[in-house]
Amino acid sequence: MPRSGWKKPESDRRLPDLVSVGLLMRVFPPEVVDAVIAECGRTEQRRRSLPARSVAYFAMGMALHSEGSYEDVLALISDGIAWAHREEGPSRLANKAAISHARDRLGAEPMAVLFDRVAQPIAAEGTPGCWLAGRRLVAIDGTCLDLADTPANDGHFGRPGVNKGERSAFPQARVVAVAECGTHAIFDAVIGPYTTSENALSTELLGRLTPGMLCLADRGFYAFTAWQTAAATGADLLWRVRDNLKLEPVEELRDGSFLADVFDSQADRKRQHPVRVRVIEYTVEDGRGTAGPYRLVTTILDADQARAAELAAVYAQRWEIETAFDELKTHQRGTRAVLRSKSPDLVLQEIWGHLCCHYAIRTLMFDAAAHAGHDPDRISFVTALRISRRAIAQ
Repeated sequence: MPRSGWKKPESDRRLPDLVSVGLLMRVFPPEVVDAVIAECGRTEQRRRSLPARSVAYFAMGMALHSEGSYEDVLALISDGIAWAHREEGPSRLANKAAISHARDRLGAEPMAVLFDRVAQPIAAEGTPGCWLAGRRLVAIDGTCLDLADTPANDGHFGRPGVNKGERSAFPQARVVAVAECGTHAIFDAVIGPYTTSENALSTELLGRLTPGMLCLADRGFYAFTAWQTAAATGADLLWRVRDNLKLEPVEELRDGSFLADVFDSQADRKRQHPVRVRVIEYTVEDGRGTAGPYRLVTTILDADQARAAELAAVYAQRWEIETAFDELKTHQRGTRAVLRSKSPDLVLQEIWGHLCCHYAIRTLMFDAAAHAGHDPDRISFVTALRISRRAIAQ
């Protein structure tokens, strides 16, 4: 039934629910939200019962409380904002149709800009598992999310094929992101249709790496132009490459790695413009047999800065971004495996809300770990998420 005009009794208000909204407001301050909304031209021309700022927090709240109805999530957001500002008195809550109209008015752009404005690497100097040779460990990878099966979503995003020429049950959006390995904080991302490849979407992200980073990537990302784009930012790279990439030793190094040249196979067919890389080849003994061989290429050419064994060991950190995706898709999104938005613009708004929510929770976890002197990678995301959602009577 519509909840317009309804407010939870004071005795039924849940302090952790209100605090969880306070977490979103601490990481994404109201003044920053308002500035982004104004920058995107979404500021209200007249006073509304559901202003754009509340809708922005609602987009994040849908991710934090993924099992809740629109009305329940709005109730938590409204009470949380009032609690954070020490406001009292009843508030009139919008119904589902009004919430949908308000989401349409806000659109996806402010949520994308808000994530871009706030999200950044969070590890401090010396945070365990976050650094190698003074470089911040980050990883790039992609994942897909199932969407509501509507003609609009299908037409915009597309869907993968399955056996015998059939198509999957749901359209999908593709997300390519960069995460900090030691904290699992996703701090940069692009969202596109399933029909756009990871490599195409990653071009924009690779151009936004910064000096002082060491970017890890799986072998599917390597291409000469992608390597050049990423290296031109001043960041260092450590990427796995396919076995068929021709790498002839130019100089053997004392740690077992060697220097080689790579070329642009399309624009430099005569191989006159080499780019020097360092190659690390190794296998892994895990007690069940030998895995590999693995071939890594890096921009760190000096073995004195990072030995081959160190680089091979740290490459395993690339899997941390897979864990971050699992946190977002399996635990944060919960059993609602399909995103609820039925139009492309609101799908994008919902995904950016999920990314903002995940970043806020990871920030909370990092602060708790730093306060206790622990490795942030050793704290349970599921526990942190449960704490944010847990209902204990005030």
